[in-house]
Amino acid sequence: MNTQPTLFSNVQVLDGSGRAPYPGAVLVTGNRITKLADATRGERLVEPSALQVDGGGATLMPGLCDAHTHITWNNGPSLHATTEMPVEEHLLLSLDNAKLYLDCGYTSCVGAASAKPRMDVVLRNVINEGRYPGPRLLAAGMEVATTGADVNPSLTADGPDEMRKVVRSVCKEGVDTLKLSLSGEQITGKAFNHETFFTDEEVIVAVEEATRRGVRVCAHARNATSIKMCVKHGVNIIYHASFVDEETLDMLEAAKDRVFVAPGLAWLVMTCHHASDWGVTPQMARDMGYFHELECAIESMKQMKKRGVRVLPGGDYGFAWTPHGTYAKDLEYFVDLLGFSPMDTLVASTKEGGEIMGRPHELGLVKEGYLADLLLVDGDPLDDITIFQDRDNLLAIMKDGAFHKHPTRSRRAVATPLRANQ
Repeated sequence: MNTQPTLFSNVQVLDGSGRAPYPGAVLVTGNRITKLADATRGERLVEPSALQVDGGGATLMPGLCDAHTHITWNNGPSLHATTEMPVEEHLLLSLDNAKLYLDCGYTSCVGAASAKPRMDVVLRNVINEGRYPGPRLLAAGMEVATTGADVNPSLTADGPDEMRKVVRSVCKEGVDTLKLSLSGEQITGKAFNHETFFTDEEVIVAVEEATRRGVRVCAHARNATSIKMCVKHGVNIIYHASFVDEETLDMLEAAKDRVFVAPGLAWLVMTCHHASDWGVTPQMARDMGYFHELECAIESMKQMKKRGVRVLPGGDYGFAWTPHGTYAKDLEYFVDLLGFSPMDTLVASTKEGGEIMGRPHELGLVKEGYLADLLLVDGDPLDDITIFQDRDNLLAIMKDGAFHKHPTRSRRAVATPLRANQ
């Protein structure tokens, strides 16, 4: 934690709430935002003891949240390539991935399945201890599947009794999230997106055991049957959710204060158009049904948004054709494909990011008392949502009140440290 206060002045404050940016100043003391000033109201901040950061008119905003994070995925060319790397090298690569998320402005990540047992947990712990740089991470365990539904590297359980035992073993590792593989994935060639592989009893037991231990349940659920199971039985983070009907939408709307949806658009877009180098041509993707699914997913997310369901960016990054470091493409997809405004997209990535992290009272907003996870951005992301795709546009990155990327090493923003005689 930074012991010296930091005063950001001459910035456009984009607070994450949906309010239009305003010229002002923000004071960070310890790891919290302690004071705000709105220049349009004649307010100003003076704190002589602080590190003075003149933003030069840059945008100061909350750090981003990725709602569908596979921090241990290794940019492999197949769904199961993550299991082929020896654990020692795999952990080192995952530490690099953690730093890369933070380099890209992502200060919070929701774990959506780990490639190996305990790996997310270890990463979360060493990040929280300050030993390695990385985002705030909700650590996932390995995905839990039933026989025949092992879409990603997973643990297998059949029937309520086996499910209870496997879920207990995953929770024992100290995870924050548990993922169920309810539906299939076309690229496997054997477990398809229209198939649902869990019984109601298996989902009920999994949610019951995880919830008892304070672990949140998420699910790979592409079809309407699996999505309905999620809503009915208490799964509150739904990944993909491409295929819906009116009943599914009604159920999601009724549960909108509890449920989050992260469609993983990058996987669909890149599989359709940019996976040829890894053996999946556009025609193959069309034959597998991915073009159809992308069309359905776009329409489904539009309908969810109209009904007030929280739809968050997070694109299933970490495969060869969705490589780590390209996370901000999802923000562009939300604007260009789903019809979100740039402001809607940033609210989903910041304010609602704090909500999906389970910390709406202290994450995701530039607000007094909130944790100081902040980005200083060279330009206006409301004018150009692709601005985050160039890391040079991130003039400063602060997490928990400490600079990960210091403004003195950036263009435009100028930091003036406290002089010894002050």
